[in-house]
Amino acid sequence: MRPLFPVLFACAAFCTVPAQAKPVPYQLDQVASVVGFEIDMGQSPMRGQMSVSSADLILDFDRAAASRVTVTIDASSARMGLPFATDAMKSDKVLDTKAHPRIRFESTKLSASGQKATVTGKITIRGVTRPLTLAAQIFRPKGSAEGERDHLIIHLTGTIHRRDFGATGFADMIGDDVRLNITAHIHRIGS
Repeated sequence: MRPLFPVLFACAAFCTVPAQAKPVPYQLDQVASVVGFEIDMGQSPMRGQMSVSSADLILDFDRAAASRVTVTIDASSARMGLPFATDAMKSDKVLDTKAHPRIRFESTKLSASGQKATVTGKITIRGVTRPLTLAAQIFRPKGSAEGERDHLIIHLTGTIHRRDFGATGFADMIGDDVRLNITAHIHRIGS
């Protein structure tokens, strides 16, 4: 992957911006995109992933604040490396996927400053809504022409705490921090 910009929306340094740029709708490639996460199990990290059910993405490369993102994640698709860990994660003691099969994120603010960009919003897990801030970077696929924005890759990172959502099961074996590592492949609608 070749970086599109050092950070989300800091495009002036690397791409040509039309004089009358406007918000652009994008569609998520659900097959290529993944919500990855990592937790500590004892002294070792354990990785897992979930799939995205739907996404509404509007990006404004001139005014980050005019952008918006709404994503629904299929919690029941959650998988970890070990079957017993997957079952424990989906249980009523953690994600309770039978009662809450979806996780939803809705942005409230997108901003870029210097070498940093953030996507701030609200995430709902187990019916509990809390604020979440993610660090973001945008890339063009390898071989893309400079300034091309039809196909992009977004990388997002952040941390949530299980206890904030009542997902406190197995606390004697699993850490509270859930480190997010999200890769979203998006395509401009109409391209």
